Amino acid sequence: MTSEPVTPAEPGAAPDLVELAKIVARQRAELDRLRDQAATSAVVERAKGAVMALTGCSADTADERLLQRAKAARHTLLEECWITLGSLAPTASGPAEPVGTDTPCFGSDVLPEAAAPDDVAVALARLGQALVRVMTPHDLARCLLEHLAPDMAADAIMIYARRPDGGLELIGHAGIDDQLAAQWSQVPPLSGIAALDALRTGEPCRLEDVATHERRDLLIGDPPERWRSRAWLPVPAAGSAHVCIGVLRGRAGSFTARDQAHLRGVAGLCAGRLRAFDAPPERAGDAATDAVQTLFDALPIAAMLLTPLRDASGEPEDFRVEAATTRAGDLLGRPGEELAGRRLLEFRPALTEEPLWQGCLHTLATGQPYESEPFAHEEVVAGIAALSTYSARVARLDDALVVSWIRHGSSDRQEQRLADLQRLGNLGWANWNLATQDASWSSQVFAIFSRDPAHGPVRLTGLPELALPEDAPALTRAVRGLLQEGRAFDLPFRVRTSGGIRHLRLVAEAVADTHGTPVEVHGVVQDMTARRRAELALVESEQAILTQHDVLKAERTLASRLQQALLPLANRPVHLAGLRVEVAYLPAQSGVHVGGDWFSAVELPDGDALLVVGDVAGHGVDAVATMAQLRFTAKGMVITGSSLTGALARLNTLLLHSRDSHATATMVLARYEHRQRRLVWAQAGHPPPLLLRNGEVRYLDRPKGMLLGATATPVFEEAECRLTPGDRLVLFTDGLVEHPPEGIDRGLERLADAVAAPHAEGPGSLGQLLARMLPDERRDDVCVVDVRVPRMQEV
Repeated sequence: MTSEPVTPAEPGAAPDLVELAKIVARQRAELDRLRDQAATSAVVERAKGAVMALTGCSADTADERLLQRAKAARHTLLEECWITLGSLAPTASGPAEPVGTDTPCFGSDVLPEAAAPDDVAVALARLGQALVRVMTPHDLARCLLEHLAPDMAADAIMIYARRPDGGLELIGHAGIDDQLAAQWSQVPPLSGIAALDALRTGEPCRLEDVATHERRDLLIGDPPERWRSRAWLPVPAAGSAHVCIGVLRGRAGSFTARDQAHLRGVAGLCAGRLRAFDAPPERAGDAATDAVQTLFDALPIAAMLLTPLRDASGEPEDFRVEAATTRAGDLLGRPGEELAGRRLLEFRPALTEEPLWQGCLHTLATGQPYESEPFAHEEVVAGIAALSTYSARVARLDDALVVSWIRHGSSDRQEQRLADLQRLGNLGWANWNLATQDASWSSQVFAIFSRDPAHGPVRLTGLPELALPEDAPALTRAVRGLLQEGRAFDLPFRVRTSGGIRHLRLVAEAVADTHGTPVEVHGVVQDMTARRRAELALVESEQAILTQHDVLKAERTLASRLQQALLPLANRPVHLAGLRVEVAYLPAQSGVHVGGDWFSAVELPDGDALLVVGDVAGHGVDAVATMAQLRFTAKGMVITGSSLTGALARLNTLLLHSRDSHATATMVLARYEHRQRRLVWAQAGHPPPLLLRNGEVRYLDRPKGMLLGATATPVFEEAECRLTPGDRLVLFTDGLVEHPPEGIDRGLERLADAVAAPHAEGPGSLGQLLARMLPDERRDDVCVVDVRVPRMQEV
């Protein structure tokens, strides 16, 4: 084989791709011839592997038997090998009969008594035919997975070769991702690794209970329980085995006797195929590939030669890398890796989602070259990381593709950066030569004015004609001052385009000659439409906020006055039915400072006391109106003899039939019978009162009660509690105990601790309680009714 000498290109010089294409075409023709020879050698090795798998004989014995049968039948060795492989092919009714009339493919001298079962022999025959087309260890792994997945539920295949140091190197895999393959690509020579044990002993190693083996062995995989059973098969060799095949299954369980016979046959077939990889004709083919690779090594750019791999329909499903430069691995994210001989998607599966993949398919189908958009790639030069700009180019060469990456020079990058700056900033530059009356605009200026570049740029004195009539005079004066006096300007103006009115900004300055006369004008035009619209929207938003603020202020003032009129507060404690009652109301400190919290503490005509706290959902005038309605209605119904539960039921009906059908409220309604010191109370979705007695605090057990306004069929019940002298009862709304992000349960605990604290009984204790419970800024109203039963000496 001869090849043209390759002269390395000078550093920085671009290669002549036409000459490269001619050289590669000749190299490919020679490569195809040598691959035909390699295929012939592969058939011989496959037939030897089949004889070894079915008889258990050595490689030399299998070779001798094939030669003897070929001589006896007067066939060539290649014909006899094809006859041997063809006799293993299955038919519709079962295994095919041996081909040939004189000598059967496998006589009694070939098949021993312990031959594999018929179905295993048929499966091995199918595998043998498939292995003829296998060219690399990765192809071998994929072929084995396709064969063993349906037969024994194999989920992954890993092929390891022994390194000189005794460790293992992953040379082929299928069913696992690239990350896991990279993690387990090198296995050190440690004890307790099944694959190494199989190579040392020369016997298969089966791990059928991963939980048991995990305690004493180092299992390959992450996590190891991903494959709950596995078998490691040493590939037979003349000396000690140096290749081990792993069959990994996701299911647990043992390998049956049939499975074991099947796997022994697979290992034998693979022995022949692996030797075929190293056969002399194949090595000759590798020499042709090496010649092409030598050519690529001389290229000072990143480039690859790809051949398509087609599916059954003839469509390309992947590409094989026939040769690649060192820089190609860097750009593909595989620095230092050998790319030649591998599938493109094997080391970059996500490539199918990138424009380069579609470019390759388009070029392969049409022959039209493809060039990608420029992209940035980080490079490390002298230990310093820097971004460089590249473009990918694809050209077809017969049925192959030449993919190259061109690194842009500094001037190209500067031009690209300038174009990006103009595009992202929506601005462009313009020059006017006053001496020659020539003008030049960047492409972005044409886009800003929506002007067809074929019409050319507009003269400086013609710019006012593009502006709206109301903006043209100011622009005319600015241009006249620049031309006559050299006075620079920065002026906003508007133009009408096909996309509507645009707000533009022109910044221009003059360059004068030695006499001070302007001879050239440099300008920058910027589209300010989006910014101007944002400014107008901001002004409108500010005006709306001010208007809303005035409305809220008026509403707050009105609601506050209304609430003060409806809910007057006493300046000192009051005495009702023998009780000492102190009340407090604090509005929220954010939003509208009035809400729907209320209280009632009145003495009834029969001498009893009515105690009420309630909370209407929401704030503002509507909440205050609903509060007044509930407060006076509840008081009127109890004074006129209604029971507590009856009053709550009627209040619920009142809310349901009010104009605001969404109004809801909670409340506690209590009646204190002073003769028996009995407190009867009911509630509607409200926190229960807190009782302090003899230094112990507890919340009263809540009777049944539902939120007012929630349903037309509520259920309310009453509960009672006997009060004794010295008792303290605190009724409150949820604003006292609910302070997000703290939960209400934590608030109830803090209230109980505050009421039970020492010195919480004296004058001003309610104020101390509020100061301890409330944060600096209240988000909700707070209403508290503090009830004390005087001791005998206090009466």
